[in-house]
Amino acid sequence: MKDKESWLYGFNPVLEAVKSGRKITAVYISKQRHEQTQKITELARAEGIRIEFADKEFFDSKFHKGHQGVAALVEKKRLLSIDELLAVPEKRGEMPFFLILDLIEDPRNFGAILRVADAAGVHGTVFQSHRSAGVTSLVSKASAGALEHVNLSEVVNVKHAIDKMKKADIAIIGAEADSEVTMWDVDMKIPLAVVIGSEGEGLRRTVREMCDFAVSLPMRGMVNSLNVSVATGILAYEVMRQRLK
Repeated sequence: MKDKESWLYGFNPVLEAVKSGRKITAVYISKQRHEQTQKITELARAEGIRIEFADKEFFDSKFHKGHQGVAALVEKKRLLSIDELLAVPEKRGEMPFFLILDLIEDPRNFGAILRVADAAGVHGTVFQSHRSAGVTSLVSKASAGALEHVNLSEVVNVKHAIDKMKKADIAIIGAEADSEVTMWDVDMKIPLAVVIGSEGEGLRRTVREMCDFAVSLPMRGMVNSLNVSVATGILAYEVMRQRLK
């Protein structure tokens, strides 16, 4: 495999990669799953992508469980610079809405957040190059292929991205469980970026201090926390609700 290529596996990730136009060297289909993957086969052939049929052992030896007998060798996803990311809303004629991930290390959470970002119309997601899950085949699988449709920017430190966004008059909203301000108390129809903290620690203190304000999710249960991707989904849809309203 070349350094510029990586693997994807699973029905939805491979299907979305083919549909998105990402450069694909070859699609691999299990001989035992040929009929179930007909849609991918047809689309790939229409795009002139090479199809290879392989035994179940090929998939079991290379990929995590859940590969569904489908994989693809693809060109690595192109990541955007912060400047390119900031230009996306203007090109679309829309109010800016970004996600900034402060050390999300679980690839399943990262993938689930990207699925939310795609569904909620987020213009781009920023993550750090270290102590973060990164762009991997497992993240793609967890995103159900949404990775293909989300603009991503990898930075050395998210604080630099926050600073650049603030200079572009984008409000920075931190998600903080102990904030007395709830998401219902804040106008989210303005240009904004929502900062999501890590699974265990939440926002780092230095990142929290850079936020214009922090919001919490109202809670009435005995367990006073939510999975980070679920919390991100609730916040993202509150932004969408306010803007559509």
